Amino acid sequence: MKKPVFAANFKMNLGPQETRSYLQTFLKEFPPAEDRTVIFFPPAISLVVAGFALRERPDIMLGIQNIHWEEKGAFTGENGAGMARDAGATVALVGHSERRHIFGEGDEITAKKCAAAFKAGLTVVLCVGEKIEERDRNTTQAVVLRQLKSGISRLTPAQVAQIAIAYEPVWAIGTGRTATPEDATAVHSAIRRSLRDVVSNRNTEIPILYGGSVSKANAESLLRAPEVDGLLVGGASLDPETWASIART
Repeated sequence: MKKPVFAANFKMNLGPQETRSYLQTFLKEFPPAEDRTVIFFPPAISLVVAGFALRERPDIMLGIQNIHWEEKGAFTGENGAGMARDAGATVALVGHSERRHIFGEGDEITAKKCAAAFKAGLTVVLCVGEKIEERDRNTTQAVVLRQLKSGISRLTPAQVAQIAIAYEPVWAIGTGRTATPEDATAVHSAIRRSLRDVVSNRNTEIPILYGGSVSKANAESLLRAPEVDGLLVGGASLDPETWASIART
């Protein structure tokens, strides 16, 4: 991934028809850019439509928001990593805070999903982040580094060197509260140091993104912060013109 990285997570928004219309507008607003990476994470039901809409834009990557750790089987409602790859995804979001805290996915599940993604040939964006009570107890770095180490525990150093990390403080997601650039730098620096223990000097190439109430107003200041290599954006990515503006930052 070329830095900076701009990742749009639609969450449970924009079905197939809305996704098609969205991308028509976005592509008019965002010409090909060779100096950055743009990724879309639409709902799984919109993945094929998004892939078709982006067929002539190889500069834009397509990802899936969630995968199961098994290749296939009796898992109603789930999507295997290989299925996502077949549908056009090249990236998988793993360990998003909503998967952890709404759906109860713990560190072991996240680790298995990371391994499954690599087995299917998907690039992993591993999400880590603390809740407000953990931040208030000054355990932010302990929580984040635990999530990081467990998430990559089933990967080889060479595989770890190919992932991206997204730091998303749970207290800043959809709340309007945003970590300051200094907050982001402190946590991203701790992540970088931890990665150095695993992959040596190759870790300098691993993008570390910030996510949590990112907007047009704060995107530039966050990207200027040391160790912030890109943005993972939810709500502000749902308007194609707004997202095109952020992705041009």
